[in-house]
Amino acid sequence: MCLAIPAKIITVCADGMASVDILGASRTVALDLVPQAGLGDFVLVHAGYAIEVISESAARETLDLIAEFPELLGQAPD
Repeated sequence: MCLAIPAKIITVCADGMASVDILGASRTVALDLVPQAGLGDFVLVHAGYAIEVISESAARETLDLIAEFPELLGQAPD
C-alpha cells in the first residue's frame, strides 16, 4: 500500500525543488510531476515527489484523519 501525505509548499527553488511543511516537519520534495504548483499550494507527497496539487480543505481533512491515529505520527495512543 502506498500513502501520500498532504504538505504545504513553503519555498520554491529554481531547480524544481520545494521545501514543504508536513505536520510541522520541513522536507524537500521534487515538483517535476506538478510544475504548476507554487508557494502556498497544498500537494500530496509520496517518495520525495509532489504528485498532485490539492485544495486546502482536502489537505486539512486528510491531516485530521491522520491525527486520529497517533501511531502514524510516532506517538503513543492516549
